[in-house]
Amino acid sequence: MAIPVEEAIAALSTFSLEDEQPDVQGLAVLLSSERYATNSPIEYSDVAAYRLSLGEDTKAINQLNTLIQEGKEMASLLYTYRSCVKALPQLPDSMKHSQADLYLETYQVLDLEMSRLREIQRWQASAASKLAADMQRFSRPERLVNGPTITHFWSMLKLLDVLLQLDHLKNAKASIPNDFSWYKRTFTQVSSQWQDTETMREELDDLQIFLSTRWAILLNLHAEMFRTNTVEDILQVLIVFCVESLELDFALLYPERHTLLRVLPVLVVLATSSEKESESLYKRVKINRLLSIFKNDPVIPAFPDLHLSPAAILKELSSYFQNFSSQTRLLSLPAPHEIPPRELQDYQRHYLILNHMGTIRAEHDDFSIRFASAMNQMITLKSSDSADNDWSRDIKGNMYDIVVEGFQLLSRWTGRIWEQCAWKFSRPCKEPPISDSQQNTTTFFDYEKVVRWNYTAEERRALLELIGYIKSIGLMMQHCDTLVSEALWETIHMEVQDFVQDKLDTMLRTTFRKKKDLSRILSDMRTLSADWMANTSKADPEQHSLHQETEEMRQNTFYPRPVAPTAAQIHCLQFLICELVSGGNMRKPGGLFGNSGSGIPVEDLKQLETFFYKLSFFLHILDYTATIGTLTDLGFLWFREFYLESSRVIQFPIECSLPWMLVDHVMESQDAGLLESILIPFDLYNDSAQHALTCLKQRFLYDEIEAEVDLCFDLLAQKLNEIIFTYYKSCAASTLLDSSFTYACDDGEKYFVKPLRFDAIFKLRRVMVLGRTIDLRSLITQRMNKIFRENIDFLLERFENGDLCGVVELQQLLDILELTHQSISRFLELDSYSLMLSEMQENLSLVSYSSRISSQIWSEMQTDFLPNFILCNTTQRFVRSIKGTHHSSQRSSASTGKPYFYCGSHDLTMAYQGLAGLYRDFFGVPHMFAVVKLLGSRSLPAIIRALLDHISSKITGMVPKITALQEALPKSIGLLSFDGGIAGCQKIIHEILTWEAKSEVKTEVLHDLKEIGSALYWMSILDIVLRQIDTTQFMQSAPWLGLVPGNDGQVKHAYSDSTPFTTLLSAATNAVTASPACPNPSTFLVMSKQAEAASLLYKSNLNSGSVLEYALAFTSAALDRHYSKWSATPRTGFIDITTSKDFYRIFSGLQYSYLEESINNPSKKQEMLGDSVAWAGCTIMYLLGQQQHFELFDFSYQFLNVAEVESATVSHYQSSERTKSPNFLQVRSFLIVLILELPFYWFRLATFLYSNLISF
Repeated sequence: MAIPVEEAIAALSTFSLEDEQPDVQGLAVLLSSERYATNSPIEYSDVAAYRLSLGEDTKAINQLNTLIQEGKEMASLLYTYRSCVKALPQLPDSMKHSQADLYLETYQVLDLEMSRLREIQRWQASAASKLAADMQRFSRPERLVNGPTITHFWSMLKLLDVLLQLDHLKNAKASIPNDFSWYKRTFTQVSSQWQDTETMREELDDLQIFLSTRWAILLNLHAEMFRTNTVEDILQVLIVFCVESLELDFALLYPERHTLLRVLPVLVVLATSSEKESESLYKRVKINRLLSIFKNDPVIPAFPDLHLSPAAILKELSSYFQNFSSQTRLLSLPAPHEIPPRELQDYQRHYLILNHMGTIRAEHDDFSIRFASAMNQMITLKSSDSADNDWSRDIKGNMYDIVVEGFQLLSRWTGRIWEQCAWKFSRPCKEPPISDSQQNTTTFFDYEKVVRWNYTAEERRALLELIGYIKSIGLMMQHCDTLVSEALWETIHMEVQDFVQDKLDTMLRTTFRKKKDLSRILSDMRTLSADWMANTSKADPEQHSLHQETEEMRQNTFYPRPVAPTAAQIHCLQFLICELVSGGNMRKPGGLFGNSGSGIPVEDLKQLETFFYKLSFFLHILDYTATIGTLTDLGFLWFREFYLESSRVIQFPIECSLPWMLVDHVMESQDAGLLESILIPFDLYNDSAQHALTCLKQRFLYDEIEAEVDLCFDLLAQKLNEIIFTYYKSCAASTLLDSSFTYACDDGEKYFVKPLRFDAIFKLRRVMVLGRTIDLRSLITQRMNKIFRENIDFLLERFENGDLCGVVELQQLLDILELTHQSISRFLELDSYSLMLSEMQENLSLVSYSSRISSQIWSEMQTDFLPNFILCNTTQRFVRSIKGTHHSSQRSSASTGKPYFYCGSHDLTMAYQGLAGLYRDFFGVPHMFAVVKLLGSRSLPAIIRALLDHISSKITGMVPKITALQEALPKSIGLLSFDGGIAGCQKIIHEILTWEAKSEVKTEVLHDLKEIGSALYWMSILDIVLRQIDTTQFMQSAPWLGLVPGNDGQVKHAYSDSTPFTTLLSAATNAVTASPACPNPSTFLVMSKQAEAASLLYKSNLNSGSVLEYALAFTSAALDRHYSKWSATPRTGFIDITTSKDFYRIFSGLQYSYLEESINNPSKKQEMLGDSVAWAGCTIMYLLGQQQHFELFDFSYQFLNVAEVESATVSHYQSSERTKSPNFLQVRSFLIVLILELPFYWFRLATFLYSNLISF
């Protein structure tokens, strides 16, 4: 069954096509052949229907408009002209025989360009002839035709403006005469073989004169104007019109105002160039008025990178027009580069946008609020079924006024940008700043001096802010096009009908009652524009005949009809008002509405003037979309054709492009108020590309713009990602920074990050650039994932190029990076952090238990940590030996990463590096916490296993070395005798320990024991850290598992079958499932089952074992394989006192020898081995069951016992000779070392055994 159309439309209306993307771009986002929805009509074909004798005037207007369009195309051709000679190849000496062919090819190429210049030459001659003929026709004393109308005035002025711009371009483009000289040279070479070339030579001579003569077009126009009769009258009328329009701000759009400013000095020169009545101009227009206009605007925009100066035009043309050279007051005006410093400051305040930003912001905010309010009223009016006519008319009239005000604001703002650019081009920077990257560069492009170095940071910010205002207001007005169009048409219709049906009716009955000629004009105005169908007071037009003038006046009421007048009606109404006010003679002094001799009362004249100016606005209002597009077109900020030619380069670097300068300013300043406007400058590229295709019609310009946009957008995406990443990383680093550290700092505020907002940027899924749609959010996400991976890789590489002590810094930086990922993941769909970390660690496989971090940790332990670090048991730290390394560790130099790879800002990076420096010179408990957190439960067992295998291999490697030391001992080793005293005991020990030939073996055994002891102590620190972590987890999970302490100190379960967590969820599940209102009880059942599984999982983790216990068990198993060699069973079953060579004997001898060597050779102190040797020796003896044997037969303890017995005797009779004996001093030092060191070893051993080995 088919769905009715009404229902389908109603259903579709419920769908919303809007998304959360903010409006951060302007209107110029699409490239199309027809930019605007409507175009202003220029063919006034319906004027003849009104029978006003304007046929000749209308025909002339159409012809002038056609010439204007052709002239603009030729001006575009001249502006975009680039030298062809630069692209011509130079023949090498070996190909000189092909010179003739090269000339022929060059001639063919240049002939095409010269043909276009000939066309411009012919066109300007015909345009000047047509313009002069028009002026001469209206300058005759007798009036043969009606006119000229205001529209005709504008057509004349615009054509004169086109001729002026063509002449200025011809004078400015140096490549044109350069190419012509090559063309003439090649023609001379090629034409020698041709016949009948006289005509071509004459054309060449004419073209050469045209190109080489400055202001040739204006001189030709002057000659055409004064060929038959003078045209001072019409020139003076045009000057008066320009002056009044400028003084009264008659022009709604800024291009019209700039046109008036450009042509006014030319009109003044032409009007005063005649021998007759040269001073008559100043009788109608005071010279002070002209001087005021020229002084207020010393620089006038002409082209994007070309400007005109009224003073310069007057001075330069004075040499061609002798009569004008006597105008000293006009010629005394200073050119832009001649402005005195005192006046220069005033012009700076006038032209620079920065000085007007306060007013502009206030205007923008006020207009935005009032426009939004008017739109809300329009929406309310649309939604109401029956609205009061007066209320509806007020709302629509208010909407019309606000639209006109919006157009005026946009015109004024865009005009300010044009004028500031022209001012900057006229006042280049004299001394550009030299940066570090430009130390070797002594020359600068001229374009850099007028653009790159000519805008301060504040001026760039003001320019960007104003561009954003223009684009936002234009976008806001364009979005409501369909909503306000009917209101605008109705308001225009109401304005016209109110004037022609009410005000003119009143004038007909009062002011013009007895003036038949003027009454006829008023009747014509009513006839051509009155809409009698909309009148509810009078039935038909016959009721409005002049015979009814005596009838009592009544107020007319109109139906709201969205029927706007045509361009022809507006044109005719303006003509009739001019006829009414001026009496057909616009040459009368006082201007149009300042003519006091018209006989019209002031009140009626004011109404006519107001309506006349409103008529000029109507066409712009009706072309709503076209007007907004014109007023928001800022593409001129990119073009630089004149400076490309003067600098003799193909294209300028991207740093000289003003749109990119604005983008770069936003990113470099990181102003929170400008970040959301970062895409506004790309609207300039859209505008310039549109202008290149549709106005200039040059594909190569579009290609250059496209290439620059591609580069700029890549740089934008890259820098924007870096800014976002740096900001969130700085926030993460600031959050994780120890608060006590920041409070202790005097300048702790620098560690806090200034807030920035990227919400609008994160929502941009459709960025329109040159007709293409780019998903910026996806692009940022893609690049952000890449940055995270690069950062992880950099941190891992940095750790791989350092020692094991850098693990704390690695853990800190990875924690910062993880918090950064969490912050950005709230806005972007980033890859999982754990996935990226595993990927960069090459640990993605399910069966892989190794990673880059674990491999680096084990590699460092093998090559650097175990051989070169010594243990300080007092501080529980490993420190690097200061006496050199046993094994050299080769590392590559650490690469310097990007600043944002560390902690974001420089201050935070320095703070974290300072904190990390506290842990860089040792390895202890903080480092072990970092190792456990980085490796996790997946890779940590691999490190433990590798370390245990290392212990086993070291034990196995020590077996032959220990055997060698055992063989060097004597067969019988007795106890030390007390009879010989200390000296005798020392001599006996030396006789027993005859290891002088085994010094290398002895050293290797000590280093093996050191590595074994370091590994075991590393395991003990790991066990402490793991127990602390388990305790923390136990304290967190115990209340949910129902674990309570028992009377015997053991943990017991308060609940036999379940836990509080599962009980709570089970009760909630039963209550929910029992309720009939429960929509899906299976979900709660699944949650209850998952809670039970989680309880079992946590309970199983409570009974975790000890890493140290496992390490000691593994070491014991490794020793069991060599038990027979290191711990022989006594043959008699009793302790073997004299013949035993078990491990405790070897370790006792090694200990005594090392202590003695540390006295005899100060370079061999404990800093080389540390406390690890004692840990290894004591552990092995304990595991071999030799601790009691060692306590009984240790050489050091026996030596100490003898020393204690002898100490009393030594203290009673200590002779001076013995005190001074070197042997005595040496023995005394040795005793001090034994007393200080040996008990400390056994104290550490006892602590180790009783605190960690009870369960073992």
